Amino acid sequence: MVVTTPRTLTPYQVQRYSRHIIMPQVGSGGQRKMLDARALIIGAGGLGSPVSIYLTLAGVGTIGIVDFDTVDVTNLQRQILHQNADVGRSKADSARETLRAYNPDVNVITHEEPLTSDNAMGIMAGYDVIVNGADNFPARYLANDAAYLSNKPLVDGSILIFDGQATVFLPGRGCYRCLFPEPPPPGEVPSCAEAGVLGMLPGLVGSIQATETVKLIMDIGDSLSGRLLLIDALSMEFRAVKLSRNPKCPLCGDNPTVTELIDYEAFCGIPPAPA
Repeated sequence: MVVTTPRTLTPYQVQRYSRHIIMPQVGSGGQRKMLDARALIIGAGGLGSPVSIYLTLAGVGTIGIVDFDTVDVTNLQRQILHQNADVGRSKADSARETLRAYNPDVNVITHEEPLTSDNAMGIMAGYDVIVNGADNFPARYLANDAAYLSNKPLVDGSILIFDGQATVFLPGRGCYRCLFPEPPPPGEVPSCAEAGVLGMLPGLVGSIQATETVKLIMDIGDSLSGRLLLIDALSMEFRAVKLSRNPKCPLCGDNPTVTELIDYEAFCGIPPAPA
């Protein structure tokens, strides 16, 4: 029989996380769960920035970052992982440096490559919770399908102009395809680069995603599973819409037709890049 010795918090960790530990819902047991947890964040941009920073500060022991982009000056209005001196740098490298500066307790693993149908399942295999900060439809459907097929919870968020959304998809209890079975026609929904986004909005939605992530890790409270939180920052109104698993969903329904990862660019109607 293999005997596992429970993690012991160091005196420094007891002091550092004391505001968590004194909470009855968390305690030292909850903090140990966070230090042992592994969260994968897709994107080191608007949403990935606040999510990764707050999970790092909370003491989530391993943070994975998937991003292959470089820092652009237009990112600095909202992507708080990066600073002026990072323009032109790899976002993954910038993210690792920032997060390690915030908390040396945390192991930051960077995946400096696009998330694809070929690598998604392999990358996700090493993590407990997947947090989606992708800003395009092919990546959103890929993250959803890979998380479901990997039997991983997915903490989902999106932002545009003044509007934000957040929810949690748990295996067997619905998925992104239950909500949006088909992607919109190409060009129908503008991107943040085309329509803009309030710089503070990703901080609001990303904080909600980080909160949902630590609740899942510690198995406390009621998650957003089964609810879609809609945020209108212009009027500062929050509204929750009930979600339920669609028995006809092509991925998680009773007779699924999507049983493996597909070509998501083609699925979303995006023509292949010229050779």
